Parts: sequence; C-alpha cells; structure tokens
Amino acid sequence: MGRSVELKVAHVAFVVASMFVATLSVTVDVSAQTLEIERAFPALNFANPVDLQNAGDGSDRLFVVEQTTGRIYVFDNDQSVGAASLFLDIGAKIVAGGELGLLGLAFHPDFSQNGYFFVNYTAGSPRRTVVERYRVDAGNPDQANADSSRVILEVDQPETNHNAGQIAFGPDGMLYISMGDGGQSPPISQDLSELLGSVLRLNVDNVTDSSADYEIPSDNPLFGNTDGHREEMWAYGFRNPWRFSFDGQGRLWLADVGNGRWEEVNIVEKGKNYGWPIMEATHCHSPANGCDQTGLELPVTEYPHSLGRSVTGGYVYAGSRAPQLVDKYLFADYVDGRIWSLSESGAGFDRDELFDLGFNISSFGRDEGGEVFVVGYNGNIYWFKAASTASDRPVTSRVVVGEPYPNPVAAGTDEIRLDLAASAPSDVRVAVYDLLGRRLGAESFATSAGSIGVILPPQLPVGTYWVSVLASGESHWRSFVVVR
Repeated sequence: MGRSVELKVAHVAFVVASMFVATLSVTVDVSAQTLEIERAFPALNFANPVDLQNAGDGSDRLFVVEQTTGRIYVFDNDQSVGAASLFLDIGAKIVAGGELGLLGLAFHPDFSQNGYFFVNYTAGSPRRTVVERYRVDAGNPDQANADSSRVILEVDQPETNHNAGQIAFGPDGMLYISMGDGGQSPPISQDLSELLGSVLRLNVDNVTDSSADYEIPSDNPLFGNTDGHREEMWAYGFRNPWRFSFDGQGRLWLADVGNGRWEEVNIVEKGKNYGWPIMEATHCHSPANGCDQTGLELPVTEYPHSLGRSVTGGYVYAGSRAPQLVDKYLFADYVDGRIWSLSESGAGFDRDELFDLGFNISSFGRDEGGEVFVVGYNGNIYWFKAASTASDRPVTSRVVVGEPYPNPVAAGTDEIRLDLAASAPSDVRVAVYDLLGRRLGAESFATSAGSIGVILPPQLPVGTYWVSVLASGESHWRSFVVVR
C-alpha cells in the first residue's frame, strides 16, 4: 500500500469558502452537498485538549484529555450537556509544556467488564514516555481509581519534542503505541535496536501483579530475531506520528509531522519502513538528493508547508450527521487550521480541503456511533453536519462587501480598506491569499457596518492577490494588485 500513489489537491485554497466564524457554523460544498462545522458542546471548554475518546461500553460517554493539566474529563454525548466531570487527575506525575504532557488515552476493548484504561504521558527525572494502566472506580463509572496505576512501558526521551503519544487498541485486541524520534540529531528512526521513531504493538491482556508488564505478540514482525532488534516494533521510520486510528477495514491511518518542507499521511502495515530520515514524505531528506528508496513505503498523501506545518491525524468517518463524509479519512493541520478529507480513487487518493478554521487543531475524536469530532486547542470541541436547506435556515445577517481600496496598491503599503454594509452585527474574518492559494495573513473583526482596515503582510511582492471575507456563513472574494 502506498508505493505508487497519485497525490491530488482537488481545490485551491482561494476558491474554497471555508473559514471559521466563532459564533456561527461554517458551510462548504462537498460532492454537490453542503457541509457545516459547529460547536458540539457549547457549554464546555477545556484547557489545551489533545485527545477525545469513547469508552466503547455502550454508555456513549466522551472523555477529553487535557495536555497541560494532566486531567481527563468525562461527559454525556449530548449537545445540551452543561458540565464535564473530572475522571482522573495525574497532574502531579507529568511534565508539561510544548510537546510534553498527558498525550493519549485508550480504553481496553473489554472495559465494560474489566474497567481497564491506559494513558500515555511524559514524566521527568529522567524525562521519559510512560504508558500506564488504570481501573475505573468500582462504585462510580465517571471516576477512575487513582490508586490502581500500573506502569506498562517506559521509554527514555532524549529531548523535549517529538514525543508522539497516541495509544489505541487495534481490532486484533493489541495495544498500539506511537513513538516519535525523540527530537535528537541525527534521528534514530532507522535503528531497529531503539523503540523511538516507531509504532509498537503489545499484548497487555495477561498483565497481572506478578507477571511482566506486557507480552510481545508472536506475530510481530521482529519476534524472535537474534539481531538485537526490538520485538515490540510493528513498523518504523517515523518522525513524530501525531495521531493514528483504525478504520472499519482494520487499516491503521497515521499522520507523521514533517521536518522543514512536507507533511504526510500513511497507511501503516506490518514490518514496513516509512522512510524518515532518509525521506520526508516522497522527497529525499538525508541525503537531499539521490537517496536510496529501496524498501521504503511512501505516504498516501502529502502537502507542502505552504498549506500547513504540522499534520494532525484523524479518523475515517462512519457517522450519520454528514453522509457526504462516509468512508473518507479526515485530517487537519495544527498550525493553519485546515481540514481535509481523503477518499480512495482507483490506485490513489483524492484530497479535498473542507475548512480553513484559523485555529490550532490538536486532535480528532470519535463517538460510539462513528461521528467524528474536531478538537481545538482553544478548548472547544466541534463536529460536522450536513447543512440544512436554504428554506430551513434561519435568517442571518447579510453583509455586502465593497471593492478594496486603494487598488492598485503601491508596494510597501501597510493596509488596504474594505467597505462593509451589514443588516445586523456580524463576526467577520478576513484573510489575504496569493494566486497559489497560500494564506498570507488573517484577521477577525466584529462589525455591523463601515470601513475595515486589512493589514497587509510586510514586503508583499508585486503581483495579484485575493482578499477573502467570511461573514454570516457567506464568503466574498475581492482581488487587488500590488505595483511598484
């Protein structure tokens, strides 16, 4: 899988009406149907959330992981929910900040019977990744037993970045763990004697107080080797895998954060080498030219740093709120806030940009019904839905956007202006794009009418540019020219 792929960008950014308005849903067109994204739980807000999981126990509860506080909260999967309850607090165990902290949560497939769940966090002295097992409180399903902890795995971390941190049970009942390369130079992701830069696969079902912390499955690719290679490995050659998930076919989708040029998404298979640091996505990295690609697995999609700088992996959609997304893999960029879908097309994959939300997207989550949630590092949780028809939509503010002025504008000018006429107060988001669809800057305004100033990026080269104005769920595009 992934050796010969077709990488497609179906839409250039400046023709997609997909930016985020804080108080309104945003609408885009996908396969001749409209799609919206909105706050899923308007009353809830979390501190730096990085993971959202369900327990798979039939309760349909959701659990949110806070990176920097070391807390996990639980709440009912209901839009009207008013508060979340504290499920577990291990803030005293973690070191947090940057890429460190409480990073992952996974519930055992038999959680409803055994009450086991697992966390992945960064600890200090020495700095290390810890995977730890807990049990739910016997008398309260919304509270963990904080005294039930048992360490399953510890891996030293040479630096403070590239910790990865995802954990998930596969359809085979094994626990999968993503490990970044540890941030050290040179990277060691090709060193099979190290656990860093790989995906691990462990059997944790036979762990008792008197047994080993885990067992290595006999069908792991390096099981029984005599070369000193770590038998826990399932696949290797990763830089910083930030979120992976399994789809209904049992495929493991993994997003690997790039170095200086490219972000990538992979379908991970047993024993395969995904190239880092020899390659960054489909491009030679070390060496920069003429690298030996023999035995390396290429991603199913990649995108350049003109579109984003840190990929966030998601899920294949299997819900009912947005039928046009069914069977499509959803992923995002943490830095730029873009969301894409990936769908199979012949021997390759088509990538469509769905939204440009303008805030950091730290993770995705999925409920028991297959609905996919977007986790904003701003503390909010969002979800998708098929847009209502025009006749069903409430009447909202209408905004009329004038032409930018001055136009043409002299090189070195700091600002252009737009006149807006609005029938009611509206939140407005303005962004500047070049003709390749690269966003060069973005601003937000709260306005009812009048003139707004759009700050131009410094030293904007001579050429033609677009200004996008999103207001009341409608997108308006105006061009301007920079001259000497």
